[in-house]
Amino acid sequence: MSRAQPHPTHPDGGRQYGKYQTEIYGDGLLNNILPTVTTDPNKLEEQAKKYMDLRSFNYVAGGAGERATMNANRLAFRQWKMIPRMLRPTTHRDLTVEIFGERLDSPVFIAPVGVQTIFHHDKEVGVAEVAAEIGVPYILSTASSSSIEDVAEASGDGTRWYQLYWPQLLKRAKKCGYKVLVVTLDTWALSWRPWDLDTAYIPFASGIGDQTGFSDPVFRRKFTEKHGKEVENDVFLASREWTADIFSGAAHTWDQLELLKREWDGPIVLKGIQHVEDAKMAVEAGVQGIIVSNHGGRQLDGAVGSLEVLPEIVEAVGDQITVLFDSGIRTGVDIIKALCLGAKAVLIGRPFVYGLGIGGKLGARDVVRGILAVSDGRPDMLSGAGTDRETQDLDQSMGLAGIRTIADCNRSMVRRVQYGGDRNSSN
Repeated sequence: MSRAQPHPTHPDGGRQYGKYQTEIYGDGLLNNILPTVTTDPNKLEEQAKKYMDLRSFNYVAGGAGERATMNANRLAFRQWKMIPRMLRPTTHRDLTVEIFGERLDSPVFIAPVGVQTIFHHDKEVGVAEVAAEIGVPYILSTASSSSIEDVAEASGDGTRWYQLYWPQLLKRAKKCGYKVLVVTLDTWALSWRPWDLDTAYIPFASGIGDQTGFSDPVFRRKFTEKHGKEVENDVFLASREWTADIFSGAAHTWDQLELLKREWDGPIVLKGIQHVEDAKMAVEAGVQGIIVSNHGGRQLDGAVGSLEVLPEIVEAVGDQITVLFDSGIRTGVDIIKALCLGAKAVLIGRPFVYGLGIGGKLGARDVVRGILAVSDGRPDMLSGAGTDRETQDLDQSMGLAGIRTIADCNRSMVRRVQYGGDRNSSN
């Protein structure tokens, strides 16, 4: 038999997704330093609850109604099983993908999550900074507590996309280097969210998460002309006017996409697609991508899990439009399953927010590093060598499953198996 392959290095000399597991063991054995943020996805929510105040925790951990859609998201992942292949040359793994003509280090994005200042004062600018540091594209929410410009500055050369609820602020986003427009379709009105209702908490009403609007010259001018005072002089009134714009309570229609296409000259991605017919209509509308998503179970209670509908949507339109996936990703194996079922990339939401609440931007970074197993560039603390050892989660699980590249993630690697004892986990 030929010699064993050397320890993994990135095929093209790019970012190395390795050594994080070894770093953790090295820090513990040599320096008695343990991870600040748990590496167990089933304990992450519980740990975050200890660090966040009740209203902030409820805002991120809660969902619509009885959280049935959240449960469906997680159960859907449990009912797809990996079928590992053996004796394949998977020591060298390549996580790179190409999305809209840009080569990315991995198929993972930071999902658009608003009002991040309620979780930690590092907020969006901090998360955007560490996302760029580890090579993960950042999607900025319209409901941000940091301005478009500040997040762009923090992101530096990192890839960043802009999410909006409907046509506002496109020129500012384009000027600041946001490459792709993500249009969220399912949040034209807020859903019934008991965890927020029971504490009567809606951060936007007091100006939290309204920074995108409050920093917009056009909104500020119109507010002053109408009320004869500055936004800062009546934050509650300004909040009501801004949220009335982005959460209008009026449903949108397909023909309104033409305005976005006229105003935005880059790729447009529709977030919130769950039905095959809507996916086909997105193709007909001439947009470049869709995100199969149910808003992480935060909008319609009792909806189908996003992973449940992903295969049929990919089969219908996957050769005509870029299909991304969101809702329920918690582990590296979850990512592999979504890719095997046809997604080109995935978005991570709640896990990074829990990390942010626990340890600020570094906590958010470590959660994403754990999912990807990305090195921070330090020498191997156990051996002192600079070579990578086996890692964990996405990178390691690909190797253990017999998958060398993202392109090798396909339907032959998974099977749907509904065990009676399966249950949802790690919301």
